[in-house]
Parts: sequence; structure tokens; C-alpha cells
Amino acid sequence: MVDKVIPATPSAEDYAKSAANSPDDGAWFARTDPFALFGEWLDDAKKKEPNDPNAMALATADENGAPDVRMVLLKGVSGDGFVFYSNAESRKGTQLAANAQAALCFHWKSLRRQVRVSGKVELASEAEADAYFSSRAKDSQIGAWASEQSRPMEGRFELEKRIAHFAVKYGFGTTPRPPHWKGWRIVPTRIEFWRDRPFRLHDRLEFIREAGGMPWQTRRLYP
Repeated sequence: MVDKVIPATPSAEDYAKSAANSPDDGAWFARTDPFALFGEWLDDAKKKEPNDPNAMALATADENGAPDVRMVLLKGVSGDGFVFYSNAESRKGTQLAANAQAALCFHWKSLRRQVRVSGKVELASEAEADAYFSSRAKDSQIGAWASEQSRPMEGRFELEKRIAHFAVKYGFGTTPRPPHWKGWRIVPTRIEFWRDRPFRLHDRLEFIREAGGMPWQTRRLYP
């Protein structure tokens, strides 16, 4: 069976626009703070991306090293790392418990940019998790109680019954954070910034360090 050939993209006109928007300037490659640069790019994405500019692919691995990946939402970023929240009993949660390393990839198609992050993973504090959980919509809070994330489900009605149960239990007043709903912080040892250039000759700027809290070093990579 012959694989279907996917035509090469983008067009020469698109490349010309990309070249105009991404000059090979020395100032860009002289950047020394990856979190400041990431903040600028995220701000740009919030203006350009039609949906979820904070969406990121999260790659994890289980205790045997088998990889897994899914999309999650970035909910906090600082010089300490990148934070997201989820169910600790989910597939991602159990994988992170077994192998506390992860990688992220942000892809902003409208900007022709991406950022790759990798490093160790640590749990966010209980106070951080409580603060973010309290900011969520009531329906999302109830959903966090109702969903046995990543586990088999017989049908949608099973989920709806659980939602109804917890809506009665926590529908009024403050909804407490489920003990299994936690936050994780990826403390990066590598952050790479990529921007589109004509004919796949892209710009790549990598920040690397030995461990969290250590100084960053930079290097330019071949496309």
C-alpha cells in the first residue's frame, strides 16, 4: 500500500512573510533570560491565537520508559518553572509519580513559533493548588470530583450520575479541592525557542542549565 503524499507547505509567499516577521537579528540570540522571552511570546500568542494560547503538549513516561503525550493548559509560569493542574490518579499523574520528568511543547501556529521545555517535575504546594482550585468555575470544581480520570467508564450516564451526586453535595457554598487534584511544576533544565524561517532553515535558540536555580547558558542550534 502506497502512503498518501502530503504536499509541501507553506508556499513561497508564506515564506516571504515569515522571513519579514522573523529577522535573523543579533539581539534575539543575545537574550539571557528564557522566562522573560517566554513571557513576551505568550503575550504575543494571547493576541494572535484564536483558542487556548496557553495550551501545551505534555510528554511523560511510565516506570518502564514508555512515552505518552497529551494536551494540557499552562496555569502558572515564573522563574521557578511551568505549572499545570490535574488528577493525580490519572494516567499522567501516575506516570509522573513513577518518573518525575517531563517535557512540554508550545506551538503557536499563527505566530510560526514554538517553545520546547524539559526538566524535573515537582508537586506544587497545597496552598498553590487550593488557590487555583478556588478560582475555577463551580461546574469545573464539581467535575474534578465527579471524573475518575483515565479510568474505564461504561457510558456517559455513569458520569452524569456522579456529577449530579457531587452537585448536590457541593452545589452550595465552598467546594473543597479533591485530595487527588494537584498541581505539578516542571523545573526546566532546557528551554528551546524556535521560529519559522524560509525553506525550513529555522532559528533555534536553546537555554540549558544543570539544575533548577543554576545559571543559564545559551547556544544556537542548526535547524
